[in-house]
Amino acid sequence: AVVSTQSTGSFKLYTLSTTKQSNLSRKMVNIPKLRRTFCRYKECKRHTQHKVTQYKAGKLNPKALGERRYHMKLRGFGGQPKPVFRKAAKTTKKQVLRMECQSCHKKKQITLKRCKHFELGGQKKRKGQMIQF
Repeated sequence: AVVSTQSTGSFKLYTLSTTKQSNLSRKMVNIPKLRRTFCRYKECKRHTQHKVTQYKAGKLNPKALGERRYHMKLRGFGGQPKPVFRKAAKTTKKQVLRMECQSCHKKKQITLKRCKHFELGGQKKRKGQMIQF
């Protein structure tokens, strides 16, 4: 990233321009399956080993209040009452990590930035080694 300054009167304006190097880092993310990080719950309150998994949304419950309310609104005359989203512009999703403390077994979630490819527990890149297919 390159920082440039412009002075307008008594104010200084800082602008940050990103280069291609920072955009390349968003393409592939590799996270280890075990991670030593801070556990904020009162049992630990220190850095402990955490087991990392990828968050996945659960199955929708048709008996949930919002689902029942939506289907009641769909019934009868009047067409589609709520907008149906069709303009999906994003090509990536934000990845969510679910971390479980190994000592107290409490879970927390961490949101990552957008990335094209996400890998959990893949091989680390090593400097100066050949790529094997």
